[in-house]
Amino acid sequence: MSNILYDGIFTPNANSEKTFIITPKGEISYLEFTAMTNKLANILVKKGLNPGDRVAVQSDKSVLYLALYAATIKAGCVFLPLNTAYTSSELDYFINDVEPRLVVVGDNAMNSLALLAKEIGSEIMSLNGDETGTLAAVAKNESPVFEAVARTGEDLAAILYTSGTTGKSKGAKLCHRNLLSNAKVISEAWQFTADDILLHMLPVYHTHGLFVAINLLAMVGGSIIFLPKFNVEDALSWMPKSTSMMGIPTFYTRLLNSSDFTQELTDHMRLFISGSAPMLTETHLQFEERTGKNILERYGMTETSMSISNPYNGTRIPGTVGKPLSGIDIRITDAASGQLVQPGDIGVIEQRGDNVFLGYWGKQDETAESFRDDGFFITGDLGREDENGYITIVGRNKDLIISGGLNIYPKEIESVIDEIDDVTESAVIGVPHRDFGEAVVAIIVSNGNTLSDEDIQNHLVTKLAKFKQPKKILYANDLPRNTMGKVQKAELRKHHAKIFHEE
Repeated sequence: MSNILYDGIFTPNANSEKTFIITPKGEISYLEFTAMTNKLANILVKKGLNPGDRVAVQSDKSVLYLALYAATIKAGCVFLPLNTAYTSSELDYFINDVEPRLVVVGDNAMNSLALLAKEIGSEIMSLNGDETGTLAAVAKNESPVFEAVARTGEDLAAILYTSGTTGKSKGAKLCHRNLLSNAKVISEAWQFTADDILLHMLPVYHTHGLFVAINLLAMVGGSIIFLPKFNVEDALSWMPKSTSMMGIPTFYTRLLNSSDFTQELTDHMRLFISGSAPMLTETHLQFEERTGKNILERYGMTETSMSISNPYNGTRIPGTVGKPLSGIDIRITDAASGQLVQPGDIGVIEQRGDNVFLGYWGKQDETAESFRDDGFFITGDLGREDENGYITIVGRNKDLIISGGLNIYPKEIESVIDEIDDVTESAVIGVPHRDFGEAVVAIIVSNGNTLSDEDIQNHLVTKLAKFKQPKKILYANDLPRNTMGKVQKAELRKHHAKIFHEE
Protein backbone atom coordinates (compact mmCIF):
# COMPACT_ATOMS: atom_id res chain seq x y z
CA MET A 1 0.00 0.00 0.00
CA SER A 2 1.32 3.44 -0.86
CA ASN A 3 1.38 6.74 0.97
CA ILE A 4 -1.38 8.36 -1.08
CA LEU A 5 -0.46 12.03 -0.63
CA TYR A 6 3.33 11.75 -0.63
CA ASP A 7 3.38 9.39 -3.61
CA GLY A 8 0.95 11.60 -5.51
CA ILE A 9 2.72 14.88 -4.84
CA PHE A 10 6.44 14.29 -4.27
CA THR A 11 7.32 10.83 -5.61
CA PRO A 12 6.92 11.50 -9.38
CA ASN A 13 9.90 13.89 -9.45
CA ALA A 14 11.76 12.68 -6.35
CA ASN A 15 14.93 11.66 -8.20
CA SER A 16 15.01 14.52 -10.68
CA GLU A 17 18.02 16.82 -10.75
CA LYS A 18 15.77 19.63 -11.95
CA THR A 19 15.59 22.68 -9.70
CA PHE A 20 12.64 22.58 -7.31
CA ILE A 21 13.26 25.51 -4.98
CA ILE A 22 15.03 28.76 -5.86
CA THR A 23 16.02 31.04 -2.97
CA PRO A 24 18.15 34.18 -2.76
CA LYS A 25 20.88 31.91 -1.31
CA GLY A 26 20.82 29.23 -3.99
CA GLU A 27 18.88 26.41 -5.63
CA ILE A 28 17.71 23.02 -4.39
CA SER A 29 16.94 20.20 -6.80
CA TYR A 30 14.13 17.69 -6.38
CA LEU A 31 16.76 15.06 -5.61
CA GLU A 32 18.32 17.20 -2.87
CA PHE A 33 14.90 18.00 -1.43
CA THR A 34 14.07 14.27 -1.32
CA ALA A 35 17.26 13.52 0.60
CA MET A 36 16.49 16.33 3.05
CA THR A 37 12.94 15.00 3.48
CA ASN A 38 14.12 11.44 4.07
CA LYS A 39 16.62 12.49 6.73
CA LEU A 40 13.92 14.36 8.63
CA ALA A 41 11.49 11.45 8.28
CA ASN A 42 14.10 9.16 9.82
CA ILE A 43 14.38 11.53 12.77
CA LEU A 44 10.61 11.49 13.32
CA VAL A 45 10.55 7.69 13.41
CA LYS A 46 13.55 7.51 15.75
CA LYS A 47 11.79 9.96 18.05
CA GLY A 48 9.06 7.37 18.40
CA LEU A 49 6.37 9.09 16.36
CA ASN A 50 3.70 6.77 15.05
CA PRO A 51 1.28 7.19 12.14
CA GLY A 52 -1.38 9.73 13.11
CA ASP A 53 0.80 11.57 15.65
CA ARG A 54 0.71 15.34 15.29
CA VAL A 55 3.76 17.50 14.51
CA ALA A 56 3.17 21.17 15.40
CA VAL A 57 5.46 23.72 13.79
CA GLN A 58 5.84 27.44 14.45
CA SER A 59 8.77 28.69 12.45
CA ASP A 60 9.77 31.20 9.82
CA LYS A 61 9.48 30.25 6.17
CA SER A 62 12.38 28.11 4.94
CA VAL A 63 13.21 25.19 2.66
CA LEU A 64 13.79 23.07 5.77
CA TYR A 65 10.22 23.90 6.86
CA LEU A 66 8.91 22.53 3.55
CA ALA A 67 11.05 19.42 3.91
CA LEU A 68 9.64 18.89 7.41
CA TYR A 69 6.13 19.09 5.99
CA ALA A 70 6.97 16.48 3.34
CA ALA A 71 8.76 14.32 5.93
CA THR A 72 5.78 14.45 8.29
CA ILE A 73 3.50 13.22 5.52
CA LYS A 74 6.00 10.55 4.41
CA ALA A 75 6.32 9.25 7.98
CA GLY A 76 2.53 8.94 8.21
CA CYS A 77 2.14 11.75 10.75
CA VAL A 78 -0.12 14.82 10.77
CA PHE A 79 1.28 18.30 10.04
CA LEU A 80 0.06 21.26 12.12
CA PRO A 81 1.44 24.61 10.91
CA LEU A 82 1.01 27.54 13.30
CA ASN A 83 1.08 31.23 12.44
CA THR A 84 4.31 32.83 13.66
CA ALA A 85 2.31 35.82 14.94
CA TYR A 86 0.31 33.83 17.50
CA THR A 87 0.79 34.90 21.10
CA SER A 88 1.29 32.55 24.06
CA SER A 89 -2.38 32.72 25.08
CA GLU A 90 -3.44 31.69 21.56
CA LEU A 91 -0.84 28.92 21.37
CA ASP A 92 -1.94 27.57 24.73
CA TYR A 93 -5.33 26.73 23.26
CA PHE A 94 -3.92 25.04 20.14
CA ILE A 95 -1.38 22.90 21.97
CA ASN A 96 -3.82 21.70 24.60
CA ASP A 97 -6.47 21.03 21.96
CA VAL A 98 -4.45 18.96 19.51
CA GLU A 99 -1.79 17.52 21.89
CA PRO A 100 1.08 17.18 19.39
CA ARG A 101 3.65 14.46 19.93
CA LEU A 102 6.40 16.73 18.59
CA VAL A 103 6.63 20.52 18.66
CA VAL A 104 9.13 22.24 16.39
CA VAL A 105 10.13 25.86 16.94
CA GLY A 106 12.07 28.12 14.65
CA ASP A 107 15.35 28.54 16.48
CA ASN A 108 17.19 27.55 19.62
CA ALA A 109 15.30 29.92 21.90
CA MET A 110 12.71 28.45 24.27
CA ASN A 111 9.83 30.47 22.88
CA SER A 112 6.23 30.46 24.10
CA LEU A 113 5.30 27.42 22.03
CA ALA A 114 8.19 25.35 23.40
CA LEU A 115 7.33 26.22 26.99
CA LEU A 116 3.70 25.26 26.47
CA ALA A 117 4.70 22.00 24.80
CA LYS A 118 6.95 21.16 27.73
CA GLU A 119 3.99 21.54 30.09
CA ILE A 120 1.98 18.81 28.34
CA GLY A 121 4.94 16.52 27.78
CA SER A 122 5.47 16.98 24.05
CA GLU A 123 8.87 16.38 22.52
CA ILE A 124 10.46 19.73 21.59
CA MET A 125 13.02 20.47 18.88
CA SER A 126 14.34 23.53 17.12
CA LEU A 127 14.15 23.47 13.34
CA ASN A 128 17.48 25.16 12.78
CA GLY A 129 20.18 27.17 14.51
CA ASP A 130 23.84 26.83 15.38
CA GLU A 131 23.54 24.53 18.39
CA THR A 132 23.68 20.76 18.30
CA GLY A 133 20.37 19.00 18.70
CA THR A 134 18.40 21.01 16.17
CA LEU A 135 16.63 19.16 13.40
CA ALA A 136 19.03 20.68 10.88
CA ALA A 137 22.07 19.47 12.83
CA VAL A 138 20.75 16.00 13.62
CA ALA A 139 19.64 15.48 10.02
CA LYS A 140 23.24 15.68 8.78
CA ASN A 141 23.96 12.24 10.23
CA GLU A 142 20.74 10.58 9.11
CA SER A 143 20.26 8.31 6.13
CA PRO A 144 18.96 9.96 2.94
CA VAL A 145 16.84 6.86 2.34
CA PHE A 146 13.37 6.35 3.82
CA GLU A 147 10.47 4.17 2.76
CA ALA A 148 7.17 6.03 2.94
CA VAL A 149 4.73 4.81 5.58
CA ALA A 150 1.54 3.48 4.02
CA ARG A 151 -1.43 5.86 4.29
CA THR A 152 -4.85 5.71 2.68
CA GLY A 153 -6.82 8.56 1.20
CA GLU A 154 -8.91 8.87 4.37
CA ASP A 155 -5.97 9.12 6.76
CA LEU A 156 -5.24 12.54 8.24
CA ALA A 157 -2.47 14.57 6.59
CA ALA A 158 -2.83 17.94 8.30
CA ILE A 159 -4.79 19.98 10.80
CA LEU A 160 -5.24 23.68 10.13
CA TYR A 161 -6.90 25.95 12.65
CA THR A 162 -9.59 28.23 11.33
CA SER A 163 -11.97 30.68 12.94
CA GLY A 164 -15.35 29.18 13.71
CA THR A 165 -18.86 30.38 14.32
CA THR A 166 -18.37 30.25 18.10
CA GLY A 167 -15.33 32.50 18.04
CA LYS A 168 -12.94 29.72 19.11
CA SER A 169 -10.57 28.43 16.44
CA LYS A 170 -11.30 24.91 15.26
CA GLY A 171 -8.87 22.39 13.82
CA ALA A 172 -9.93 21.43 10.30
CA LYS A 173 -8.96 17.82 9.61
CA LEU A 174 -7.58 17.43 6.08
CA CYS A 175 -6.96 13.94 4.76
CA HIS A 176 -4.66 12.66 2.02
CA ARG A 177 -7.57 12.52 -0.42
CA ASN A 178 -8.51 16.15 0.24
CA LEU A 179 -5.07 17.54 -0.55
CA LEU A 180 -4.14 15.27 -3.44
CA SER A 181 -7.45 15.64 -5.27
CA ASN A 182 -7.33 19.42 -4.99
CA ALA A 183 -3.79 19.62 -6.36
CA LYS A 184 -4.88 17.55 -9.37
CA VAL A 185 -7.98 19.65 -9.99
CA ILE A 186 -6.23 23.02 -9.88
CA SER A 187 -3.28 21.81 -11.97
CA GLU A 188 -5.76 21.12 -14.75
CA ALA A 189 -7.89 24.21 -14.18
CA TRP A 190 -4.92 26.59 -14.16
CA GLN A 191 -2.82 24.57 -16.64
CA PHE A 192 0.32 24.29 -14.53
CA THR A 193 3.15 22.21 -16.02
CA ALA A 194 6.80 21.41 -15.40
CA ASP A 195 7.65 24.59 -17.34
CA ASP A 196 6.13 26.82 -14.65
CA ILE A 197 8.23 28.87 -12.26
CA LEU A 198 6.01 30.17 -9.48
CA LEU A 199 6.84 33.39 -7.64
CA HIS A 200 6.06 32.43 -4.02
CA MET A 201 5.87 35.23 -1.44
CA LEU A 202 3.06 33.82 0.70
CA PRO A 203 3.40 32.52 4.25
CA VAL A 204 3.44 28.72 4.61
CA TYR A 205 1.28 28.34 7.71
CA HIS A 206 -2.02 28.22 5.84
CA THR A 207 -3.56 26.40 2.91
CA HIS A 208 -2.82 29.00 0.21
CA GLY A 209 0.95 29.19 0.60
CA LEU A 210 1.53 25.60 1.66
CA PHE A 211 -0.94 23.20 0.07
CA VAL A 212 -2.11 25.13 -2.97
CA ALA A 213 1.29 26.43 -4.04
CA ILE A 214 3.74 23.79 -2.86
CA ASN A 215 1.69 20.67 -3.56
CA LEU A 216 0.72 21.96 -6.99
CA LEU A 217 4.23 22.80 -8.23
CA ALA A 218 5.77 19.68 -6.70
CA MET A 219 3.20 17.45 -8.39
CA VAL A 220 3.71 18.90 -11.88
CA GLY A 221 7.49 19.11 -11.52
CA GLY A 222 7.74 22.88 -11.75
CA SER A 223 10.03 25.27 -9.89
CA ILE A 224 9.33 27.72 -7.08
CA ILE A 225 11.03 31.05 -6.41
CA PHE A 226 10.75 30.86 -2.63
CA LEU A 227 11.03 34.28 -0.98
CA PRO A 228 10.73 34.91 2.79
CA LYS A 229 7.83 37.34 2.43
CA PHE A 230 6.28 39.88 0.09
CA ASN A 231 7.83 43.22 -0.61
CA VAL A 232 7.57 45.23 -3.80
CA GLU A 233 11.32 45.41 -4.53
CA ASP A 234 11.79 41.64 -4.34
CA ALA A 235 8.66 41.00 -6.39
CA LEU A 236 9.86 43.31 -9.14
CA SER A 237 13.35 41.81 -9.04
CA TRP A 238 12.28 38.17 -9.31
CA MET A 239 9.30 38.56 -11.63
CA PRO A 240 11.40 38.43 -14.84
CA LYS A 241 12.48 34.91 -13.81
CA SER A 242 8.90 33.75 -13.11
CA THR A 243 6.01 32.52 -15.24
CA SER A 244 3.25 32.67 -12.63
CA MET A 245 2.43 34.26 -9.30
CA MET A 246 0.01 33.56 -6.46
CA GLY A 247 -0.92 36.37 -4.13
CA ILE A 248 -3.52 38.15 -2.06
CA PRO A 249 -5.06 41.53 -2.97
CA THR A 250 -2.46 43.35 -0.85
CA PHE A 251 0.33 42.14 -3.14
CA TYR A 252 -1.36 43.52 -6.23
CA THR A 253 -2.38 46.89 -4.78
CA ARG A 254 1.16 47.49 -3.60
CA LEU A 255 2.64 46.51 -6.95
CA LEU A 256 0.26 48.93 -8.64
CA ASN A 257 1.54 51.69 -6.37
CA SER A 258 5.02 51.27 -7.89
CA SER A 259 5.83 53.03 -11.14
CA ASP A 260 8.34 50.24 -11.85
CA PHE A 261 5.52 47.73 -12.19
CA THR A 262 4.96 47.96 -15.95
CA GLN A 263 3.49 46.03 -18.84
CA GLU A 264 6.99 45.26 -20.09
CA LEU A 265 7.82 43.62 -16.75
CA THR A 266 4.77 41.34 -16.94
CA ASP A 267 4.64 40.54 -20.68
CA HIS A 268 6.17 37.08 -20.22
CA MET A 269 3.98 36.13 -17.23
CA ARG A 270 1.49 33.35 -17.91
CA LEU A 271 -0.76 33.76 -14.91
CA PHE A 272 -1.49 35.99 -11.90
CA ILE A 273 -3.76 34.40 -9.27
CA SER A 274 -5.41 36.11 -6.30
CA GLY A 275 -7.34 34.73 -3.38
CA SER A 276 -7.66 34.39 0.42
CA ALA A 277 -9.49 37.74 0.56
CA PRO A 278 -11.90 39.62 -1.73
CA MET A 279 -10.30 41.80 -4.40
CA LEU A 280 -11.96 45.08 -5.27
CA THR A 281 -13.18 45.48 -8.85
CA GLU A 282 -11.18 48.70 -8.93
CA THR A 283 -7.95 46.71 -8.41
CA HIS A 284 -8.83 44.30 -11.22
CA LEU A 285 -9.41 47.17 -13.63
CA GLN A 286 -6.26 49.04 -12.64
CA PHE A 287 -4.20 45.88 -13.09
CA GLU A 288 -5.60 45.23 -16.55
CA GLU A 289 -5.01 48.83 -17.58
CA ARG A 290 -1.40 48.72 -16.36
CA THR A 291 -0.39 45.26 -17.63
CA GLY A 292 -2.93 44.21 -20.24
CA LYS A 293 -3.54 41.04 -18.21
CA ASN A 294 -6.45 39.83 -16.09
CA ILE A 295 -5.94 38.52 -12.59
CA LEU A 296 -7.53 35.12 -12.05
CA GLU A 297 -9.53 35.33 -8.83
CA ARG A 298 -10.63 32.15 -7.09
CA TYR A 299 -12.37 31.05 -3.89
CA GLY A 300 -11.29 28.61 -1.25
CA MET A 301 -11.15 28.14 2.47
CA THR A 302 -9.21 26.14 5.04
CA GLU A 303 -11.85 23.41 5.16
CA THR A 304 -12.05 22.92 1.40
CA SER A 305 -8.89 24.27 -0.26
CA MET A 306 -9.80 25.58 -3.74
CA SER A 307 -13.37 25.05 -4.90
CA ILE A 308 -14.40 27.89 -7.27
CA SER A 309 -12.32 29.72 -9.86
CA ASN A 310 -12.53 32.10 -12.76
CA PRO A 311 -11.49 30.27 -15.94
CA TYR A 312 -7.96 30.04 -17.29
CA ASN A 313 -9.38 30.20 -20.80
CA GLY A 314 -12.47 32.33 -21.06
CA THR A 315 -13.89 35.42 -19.45
CA ARG A 316 -12.67 36.41 -16.01
CA ILE A 317 -15.25 38.67 -14.43
CA PRO A 318 -14.00 41.17 -11.81
CA GLY A 319 -15.94 40.91 -8.59
CA THR A 320 -16.75 37.23 -9.07
CA VAL A 321 -14.82 34.13 -8.04
CA GLY A 322 -15.91 32.21 -11.12
CA LYS A 323 -17.46 28.76 -11.42
CA PRO A 324 -17.15 25.50 -9.44
CA LEU A 325 -13.97 23.53 -10.15
CA SER A 326 -14.21 20.08 -11.72
CA GLY A 327 -15.72 17.43 -9.47
CA ILE A 328 -16.91 19.92 -6.85
CA ASP A 329 -20.62 20.44 -6.29
CA ILE A 330 -21.66 23.95 -5.27
CA ARG A 331 -25.15 25.07 -4.32
CA ILE A 332 -26.60 28.23 -2.77
CA THR A 333 -29.25 27.79 -0.12
CA ASP A 334 -31.44 29.63 2.33
CA ALA A 335 -29.61 29.69 5.67
CA ALA A 336 -32.66 28.77 7.74
CA SER A 337 -34.38 26.14 5.60
CA GLY A 338 -31.48 24.74 3.61
CA GLN A 339 -33.59 24.97 0.46
CA LEU A 340 -32.09 26.16 -2.82
CA VAL A 341 -32.57 29.88 -3.46
CA GLN A 342 -33.75 31.23 -6.79
CA PRO A 343 -31.05 31.98 -9.39
CA GLY A 344 -29.56 35.41 -8.70
CA ASP A 345 -30.71 35.44 -5.08
CA ILE A 346 -28.26 35.59 -2.19
CA GLY A 347 -27.83 32.51 -0.01
CA VAL A 348 -25.28 30.42 1.84
CA ILE A 349 -22.66 28.65 -0.26
CA GLU A 350 -22.54 24.90 0.34
CA GLN A 351 -20.17 22.46 -1.27
CA ARG A 352 -19.43 18.76 -1.60
CA GLY A 353 -16.48 16.92 -3.13
CA ASP A 354 -13.19 15.15 -2.47
CA ASN A 355 -11.76 18.52 -1.44
CA VAL A 356 -14.04 18.92 1.59
CA PHE A 357 -12.42 18.22 4.96
CA LEU A 358 -13.36 15.40 7.32
CA GLY A 359 -14.53 17.57 10.20
CA TYR A 360 -13.22 19.55 13.18
CA TRP A 361 -10.67 18.04 15.56
CA GLY A 362 -12.36 16.89 18.77
CA LYS A 363 -15.59 18.74 17.97
CA GLN A 364 -18.25 16.28 16.87
CA ASP A 365 -21.17 18.63 17.52
CA GLU A 366 -19.66 21.50 15.53
CA THR A 367 -18.81 19.07 12.73
CA ALA A 368 -22.36 17.74 12.60
CA GLU A 369 -23.78 21.27 12.53
CA SER A 370 -21.54 22.15 9.58
CA PHE A 371 -22.80 19.43 7.23
CA ARG A 372 -26.15 18.67 5.64
CA ASP A 373 -27.48 15.12 5.70
CA ASP A 374 -26.49 14.68 2.05
CA GLY A 375 -22.84 15.56 2.74
CA PHE A 376 -22.80 19.22 1.70
CA PHE A 377 -20.56 21.44 3.85
CA ILE A 378 -22.16 24.71 4.95
CA THR A 379 -19.43 27.29 4.39
CA GLY A 380 -21.14 30.23 6.11
CA ASP A 381 -20.19 32.45 3.16
CA LEU A 382 -22.95 34.27 1.34
CA GLY A 383 -23.02 34.36 -2.42
CA ARG A 384 -25.15 34.48 -5.52
CA GLU A 385 -24.87 32.81 -8.90
CA ASP A 386 -25.59 34.67 -12.12
CA GLU A 387 -27.22 33.32 -15.26
CA ASN A 388 -23.82 32.24 -16.63
CA GLY A 389 -22.84 30.27 -13.54
CA TYR A 390 -20.38 32.80 -12.12
CA ILE A 391 -20.50 33.12 -8.34
CA THR A 392 -20.06 36.35 -6.42
CA ILE A 393 -19.17 36.34 -2.73
CA VAL A 394 -21.27 39.02 -1.04
CA GLY A 395 -20.41 38.50 2.59
CA ARG A 396 -20.52 35.95 5.36
CA ASN A 397 -23.42 34.47 7.20
CA LYS A 398 -21.49 35.06 10.39
CA ASP A 399 -19.24 37.94 11.31
CA LEU A 400 -15.94 36.37 10.30
CA ILE A 401 -13.41 38.91 8.99
CA ILE A 402 -10.81 38.00 6.36
CA SER A 403 -7.95 40.48 6.43
CA GLY A 404 -4.89 39.94 4.27
CA GLY A 405 -6.01 36.37 3.69
CA LEU A 406 -6.23 35.55 7.42
CA ASN A 407 -9.41 34.64 9.29
CA ILE A 408 -10.32 36.82 12.27
CA TYR A 409 -13.32 36.31 14.53
CA PRO A 410 -14.58 39.55 16.14
CA LYS A 411 -15.75 37.96 19.39
CA GLU A 412 -12.20 37.06 20.34
CA ILE A 413 -11.06 40.68 19.97
CA GLU A 414 -14.13 42.08 21.72
CA SER A 415 -13.51 39.84 24.72
CA VAL A 416 -9.99 41.20 25.11
CA ILE A 417 -11.06 44.84 24.64
CA ASP A 418 -13.86 44.45 27.17
CA GLU A 419 -11.29 43.52 29.84
CA ILE A 420 -10.01 47.11 29.81
CA ASP A 421 -11.09 49.42 32.63
CA ASP A 422 -13.50 52.12 31.43
CA VAL A 423 -14.69 50.02 28.47
CA THR A 424 -18.42 49.43 28.73
CA GLU A 425 -18.72 47.32 25.59
CA SER A 426 -17.25 46.97 22.12
CA ALA A 427 -18.11 45.80 18.64
CA VAL A 428 -15.50 44.63 16.13
CA ILE A 429 -16.27 44.62 12.42
CA GLY A 430 -14.51 44.21 9.11
CA VAL A 431 -14.75 46.99 6.54
CA PRO A 432 -13.42 47.21 2.96
CA HIS A 433 -9.74 48.03 2.66
CA ARG A 434 -7.79 48.39 -0.58
CA ASP A 435 -4.72 46.49 0.61
CA PHE A 436 -6.12 43.90 2.98
CA GLY A 437 -9.53 43.18 1.48
CA GLU A 438 -11.02 43.87 4.88
CA ALA A 439 -9.57 45.70 7.87
CA VAL A 440 -10.43 45.26 11.54
CA VAL A 441 -12.25 48.20 13.13
CA ALA A 442 -13.24 48.39 16.80
CA ILE A 443 -16.13 50.58 17.98
CA ILE A 444 -15.90 51.19 21.72
CA VAL A 445 -18.39 52.51 24.25
CA SER A 446 -16.58 53.95 27.26
CA ASN A 447 -17.83 55.03 30.68
CA GLY A 448 -15.35 57.91 30.78
CA ASN A 449 -13.34 60.29 28.62
CA THR A 450 -9.87 59.17 29.68
CA LEU A 451 -9.54 56.14 27.42
CA SER A 452 -7.09 56.55 24.51
CA ASP A 453 -6.12 54.52 21.45
CA GLU A 454 -2.74 53.95 23.09
CA ASP A 455 -4.36 52.43 26.20
CA ILE A 456 -6.26 49.95 24.05
CA GLN A 457 -3.32 49.08 21.81
CA ASN A 458 -1.05 48.51 24.80
CA HIS A 459 -3.57 46.07 26.23
CA LEU A 460 -3.99 44.16 22.96
CA VAL A 461 -0.35 43.89 21.94
CA THR A 462 0.49 40.98 24.26
CA LYS A 463 -2.82 39.19 23.90
CA LEU A 464 -3.59 39.18 20.19
CA ALA A 465 -1.54 38.55 17.06
CA LYS A 466 -0.83 41.76 15.18
CA PHE A 467 -3.11 40.84 12.27
CA LYS A 468 -6.07 40.69 14.68
CA GLN A 469 -5.44 44.09 16.24
CA PRO A 470 -7.74 46.89 15.02
CA LYS A 471 -6.41 49.13 12.29
CA LYS A 472 -8.78 51.83 13.49
CA ILE A 473 -10.45 52.47 16.86
CA LEU A 474 -13.66 54.47 17.00
CA TYR A 475 -15.71 55.66 19.96
CA ALA A 476 -19.49 55.83 20.33
CA ASN A 477 -22.05 56.68 22.97
CA ASP A 478 -23.87 53.42 22.30
CA LEU A 479 -24.14 50.58 19.81
CA PRO A 480 -27.12 50.03 17.49
CA ARG A 481 -29.37 47.17 18.60
CA ASN A 482 -32.50 45.44 17.43
CA THR A 483 -35.55 44.86 19.59
CA MET A 484 -33.96 41.72 21.05
CA GLY A 485 -30.91 43.67 22.19
CA LYS A 486 -28.55 42.20 19.57
CA VAL A 487 -25.88 44.58 18.27
CA GLN A 488 -26.55 45.34 14.61
CA LYS A 489 -23.14 44.80 13.05
CA ALA A 490 -24.54 45.05 9.53
CA GLU A 491 -25.55 48.62 10.33
CA LEU A 492 -22.10 49.37 11.72
CA ARG A 493 -20.40 47.92 8.65
CA LYS A 494 -22.61 49.99 6.38
CA HIS A 495 -22.04 53.18 8.36
CA HIS A 496 -18.25 52.78 8.45
CA ALA A 497 -17.77 51.12 5.02
CA LYS A 498 -15.83 54.04 3.55
CA ILE A 499 -13.61 55.09 6.43
CA PHE A 500 -10.45 53.77 4.74
CA HIS A 501 -11.47 55.21 1.36
CA GLU A 502 -11.67 58.65 2.92
CA GLU A 503 -8.08 58.66 4.14
